[in-house]
Amino acid sequence: MESIHGMHTKKHTKTVQIGDRIIGGDHSILIQSMTNTKTQNVEATVEQILELERAGCEIIRCAVPDMDAAKALAQIKKQIHIPLVADIHFDYRLAIAAMENGADKIRINPGNIGSAERVKAVVDCARERQIPIRVGVNSGSLEKPLLEKYGGVTAEGLVESALDKVKLIEDLGHDNLVISIKSSDVMMCVRAHELIAAQTVHPLHVGITEAGTLMRGTIKSSVGLGLILGQGIGDTIRVSLTGAPVEEIKCAKLILKTLGLRTGGVEVVSCPTCGRTQIDLISLAGKVENLVEQYPLDIKVAVMGCVVNGPGEAREADLGVAGGIGEGLLIRHGEIIRKVPEAELLGALKEELDRWGE
Repeated sequence: MESIHGMHTKKHTKTVQIGDRIIGGDHSILIQSMTNTKTQNVEATVEQILELERAGCEIIRCAVPDMDAAKALAQIKKQIHIPLVADIHFDYRLAIAAMENGADKIRINPGNIGSAERVKAVVDCARERQIPIRVGVNSGSLEKPLLEKYGGVTAEGLVESALDKVKLIEDLGHDNLVISIKSSDVMMCVRAHELIAAQTVHPLHVGITEAGTLMRGTIKSSVGLGLILGQGIGDTIRVSLTGAPVEEIKCAKLILKTLGLRTGGVEVVSCPTCGRTQIDLISLAGKVENLVEQYPLDIKVAVMGCVVNGPGEAREADLGVAGGIGEGLLIRHGEIIRKVPEAELLGALKEELDRWGE
């Protein structure tokens, strides 16, 4: 069944509780990020998580490379307000320690945790504490037999690897699971999600891994997540960018909003500029984008450069600017309010936003 946006409605998966949040079923798609501070540095890590919370992050993951990091989770958890996920590789003891120190969820790749006994020890602890496990498979860590079977890294190989690990954990008596299958190859990642969505009821954590720097990573993530989420696949997302984690949240929010999966927040539309533009629109649009982040309003603001499309687009928005020669028209709900000198346009927009809804 398709929605009015031409998108498939969200596929129903099992629900999984992570701290005080729930993913899966008909719950909204939650936004995640990962800290890039040293987890052992509690103060720096908490500071970054609080910044991410303010930006709209709903689940946060921290790397746990050693026992000091695992123990730091207890102090971090006391000072934050969103669920905390521990990211574990190689050492099963770190997974157990993370859970003992309050992790709301753990991320492991059973393939690099070690022997069956070690995997069982982790799963037993998670089951006893009712802590969900995210089973993560990346294209860079696909097992040799599957590489040989499929002649390299393929979507089919990623899915088989993930489902093998899921079965391993289910057979150990724990089905409180979230699955992630990530690849830096966007179309392979899309195909893998299409395949796995038809074969499992577990919630899916969606993302394009190692997507790249801010521009490249934003584009790859937007295309990949758009194609996946647009089919109703996915329960929580992380946009992976080489940059400040807060940029991941901004990108993720905009992807969800563009797909009609989120409402709220000021949407800024601006024209690409051309030879008719008589004001410094590029600078103004950037300043407007930064300005509106502090307003919890569900409105559209248009920043337009000239008289061709400007007035029309600005009138369609809730609030808008249409540029002229060193000045601009300020338009609210389709009506021209006043003409403002270029240097005062940003301030005039701020005044309108400050008293919006009065």
